[in-house]
Parts: sequence; structure tokens; C-alpha cells
Amino acid sequence: MIVGDISRISGPVVLSEGMRGCRMYDVVKVGEQELNGEIIRLDGDQAVIQVYEDTTGLKVGEKVTNTGLPLSVELGPGLLSSIYDGIQRPLPLLAEKTGSFISRGVTLPGLSHVRRWEFRPRVKMGDQVTGGDIIGTVTEYHLEHRVMMPPFVSGIVKEIHSGEFTVDEPVCTLEDGTQIPMLQTWPVRKGRPYQRKMDPDTLLVTGQRVFDSLFPVTKGGTAMIPGGFGTGKTVAEQTLAKWSDTQVVVYIGCGERGNEMTDVLTEFPELVDPRTKYPLIQRTILIANTSNMPVAAREASIYTGITLAEYYRDMGYDVALMADSTSRWGEALREVSGRLEEMPGEEGYPAYLATRLAAFYERAGRVVCLGSDERKGSVTVVGAVSPPGGDFSEPITQNTLRIAGTFWALDTSLAYRRHFPSVNWIKSYSLYLDQVQDWFTASGFSDWKDLRARTMYLLQKEVELQEIVQLVGPDALPESEKAILEITRMIREDFLQQSAYHDIDSFCSLEKQYWMLRVILSFHERVDLAMGKGVPLTKILKLPVKNEIGRMKELSGFDQIKDLITKIDGAISALEAER
Repeated sequence: MIVGDISRISGPVVLSEGMRGCRMYDVVKVGEQELNGEIIRLDGDQAVIQVYEDTTGLKVGEKVTNTGLPLSVELGPGLLSSIYDGIQRPLPLLAEKTGSFISRGVTLPGLSHVRRWEFRPRVKMGDQVTGGDIIGTVTEYHLEHRVMMPPFVSGIVKEIHSGEFTVDEPVCTLEDGTQIPMLQTWPVRKGRPYQRKMDPDTLLVTGQRVFDSLFPVTKGGTAMIPGGFGTGKTVAEQTLAKWSDTQVVVYIGCGERGNEMTDVLTEFPELVDPRTKYPLIQRTILIANTSNMPVAAREASIYTGITLAEYYRDMGYDVALMADSTSRWGEALREVSGRLEEMPGEEGYPAYLATRLAAFYERAGRVVCLGSDERKGSVTVVGAVSPPGGDFSEPITQNTLRIAGTFWALDTSLAYRRHFPSVNWIKSYSLYLDQVQDWFTASGFSDWKDLRARTMYLLQKEVELQEIVQLVGPDALPESEKAILEITRMIREDFLQQSAYHDIDSFCSLEKQYWMLRVILSFHERVDLAMGKGVPLTKILKLPVKNEIGRMKELSGFDQIKDLITKIDGAISALEAER
């Protein structure tokens, strides 16, 4: 065991002498209180350590003890519905042990080592098993927790047990004597292995019309949500966490306000997943690293979250990871980098900012899992970005833009007009349009891409027409262009606008989205035909069916919405007959 002495302290960064023989990213215990820290630089016998706790009161000369292990998380039954800090300490247990304010130097395991789980084996004596194979299952709420062979471990099963076990007790023994418990530990900075990565060709259904219909993200894809203060980033991420088409959600509150994490903690146990009919908290892991917590732990929280997500991916599940927000993570990198006196890059961020962001987002993906049975799992990463003043040219936004496949740009002017989600449809884009086309076709929406293209054309045309209106007024426009302005208003207000708090409208099924868009575009087609036959636009816009289109989002099913196409045709045909 290597023991050194503190020679310098600068906020969360500590310099220790006498650490020769240590390795990069070893976890150390700092000072008399044994604060948790991690080695981030080595120079001779000097080690630079970032401490994940408040260093107030730490003195030069106190001891630093190297554990010889990298920062790791415990993986096994009991993760779901847990609430952790950035280094996987369970916050409810910390509160029980230390009170409302967490004491420094307190270390608790990420999983309960006394709780017993009912283990049901899937293999039998004499079976050949390899890394990633499922050897048994445990029921974790409504989810089947699949106990896997650790990666890179293989052999022939000598003993396999069934019954109740703690996570430490062996449930399987191999012929070479290797004992396999339900618990695995994994270093957070190292991605978990898989057989191969697959193309991102399956839509992640979010229940949000502007995302699914116009700017889709795939399972295993990456998305970013940049926006200034008050544009609804956190609400958008929480909405995605609630309704996304995944079995497990990992929500990382990285440097966010405490009241926002409190909202998640109070809402998720009460909300019911529309697919499973169980409380949302039962498929969620929360990592709360709020803005008043030690800055160095923000960096660890991102890696802790992605490692937990990869663990459930390896079981063959689809996982959504919400990082709110990566800007706070970047600010933590900048602060630690400044204390290390590294050469600053743009706006003071370290030169390796882009590399760190890419390494994080590249751990997303849809993969064929390890193991002899064919399993597919995915990790979809959605990162919120908080550019100061809503300036999208700042480094974190620009570097994330190079990596993320979907860009959902939040707009301050839309938020001020109470249009939510405040996604700017002109600035936003998705690189997954071609990949998901076959998926939409197989799901029965073969003309989705055509509908989307027509919708985007109309929305872009509206921007051009609004510039003309500002110059010469609306009366100067021909009737056909006035009709476009009315149709795009319907698209914006009746389709794109969606309430995150409405009982029905907060989640919109893909079938309902499709038929809502079909109805609005069908109305546009019939308006053009009728105007070509001499029917005045003012008469068409007074039809009662137009108000029914505006109320589509409040309907629970889509059968009534489909019927609106026939109603539109009948109402406009009646006007044409009057001519």
C-alpha cells in the first residue's frame, strides 16, 4: 500500500509527495477524514489528485493512501429506483447515516450487501459458459434482471444454485474453481465490451411530436438539446425520461439546481409508465450531483451514469441516458484544469474538451451483446447543453454538434411566446432520417418521409412569407400564400406545440402523430383545390371542421382523427357545390 503526504492544496485539487508506483486514475483516500479522490496526473513521485468532496480544513502534511483500484461502480440487482451521488454513494442511506448534510469521508457501497434476492438459474451443471452469458435471473420490480458472466471469464459449470442470495454470495462455480456472484464491479472510465455495434436504424419513440415526426433520434443514437435559461431543457429531458420507448432510464442531474432534482424525485414515483402501467421510478436510476456539490464529482457522475446504462444494455435492454447538463460537466473540467495550470483552450476550457465529449458520446450505440445467445441492447444518450446567454457558438455546443446525430435547438423567442417544446424547426436537424425510413415503412407509415418533407417545406416557406409581411403587410399576399400562413399556424399551434403537463397531450403515440399530420396536410390540399375552383379562403377558414382540427391533440385515440379527413372533404365539397 502506497502512502504519501499532502504538499499542496488548491480547492478540489491536491498535490501529494511520495506516490511513486501509483497509476493514473487510482482511487485514493485523502487526509485524516479519508476523503475520496482520484489521481489525474503523475510526475515522478508526485501525484495530482482531484478530490470528490469538500477539502475545507484539509492540511499540508496529512496522509494520502492509494487503494490501488480505479474508480468503479457496483453492478447487480438493486440499481433500479436508486438515487446516487456522482460516485455511486446512495443518497438516502447517506442521509440516514449523516443527516440532512452529508458528512465528508463517508463511504457506502452502491448496492445493499445484506438484501437477499431470489435467483433462478438458466444454465445447468456441465454447460459451457462464456463472458456475457446469462446464468440466471432475478426479479427487480417488474424487470427481469439478468445475471451475466463477467466479461472475459469462461469455463464449464461445476455447480449452479437456486434460492435466495446476497449479491456477494456465489451462485455459480466453474470447474476451475472460479466463483461467480451476482455482483460485478467495473471501472467507470472504461466502456463495457460487446460483440459488435449495429447501425442505428430503429426509432426511439419519445411521444413528442416535434421529435418523433420531424427530428427523430434512433435507439443507440445521440441527441443534444441546447438552449438558454428558461427555454425548457430540463422539462424536455424529464419528458423524454418519462415517455421514451426504453426499458431503463438513467437520469444524471449534473450540476443542476436542487429543486429540479426534487421535482424528479417527487414526480417519478407518482407517474405511471403508459407502456408497463408501473411507476416510472421502477425503471429509473437517478444520479443527483447538484450545483452545490463538490465540482470534481460532476465529471465522475457522467461516467458513473454511462457505465450503469451499459450494464443494462448488456442484458439486452434499451436504455436512455439523460445528461442534464453537459455544460456543467465542462465547467467542472475547466475549473480543475485551471487549478492544474494547464494551457487553456477556447474560453478557458481545456484543450482536451472535444476529446472528452467524444469519448462520452461514443459510448452510446445499439450493439450485439457479449454472450453465446443473440442479444441486442442499446444506450441512447441525450445531453442538455446550457450555453451562456443562449450563444450556440460557445465551445461545448460546437464540440457536441460535431458528435451528436440529432440537434434539437431550443429557442428563447418561442419560449417567451409559451410555445413548448420550444424547438426551433429551422435550426434543428436529424442525421438519422434515412436510417429510420425503413423502420417507418415496416411500421405502416410508408409516406412518413414525404409528409415530413412537405411539412418542413411549408415551415420554411412561412419564414420567407413572414419577411414579406413585415415589409408590405399581409394584405399584399396572394390568397394561396395567405393559405400557407394559416396552414403553418395550424402546424405550429395544433401539432408542434405540446403540453408536458396535460393528461392526454403529454404523450402522443406515433399513430396519433401520423394521422394528425395527415389531417393538416390533407386540409391544405383541399384548400388549394377549392381555391382553384373559386372558393374564397375566408369561407373555408370559417368551417367548423377547422376548430375540430385544433382540438385533435386533446383526443385520446386516433380513430376520430382519421375521420376528420372525410369531414374536411365533405365540408369543402359543400362549399364548392355552392359556387
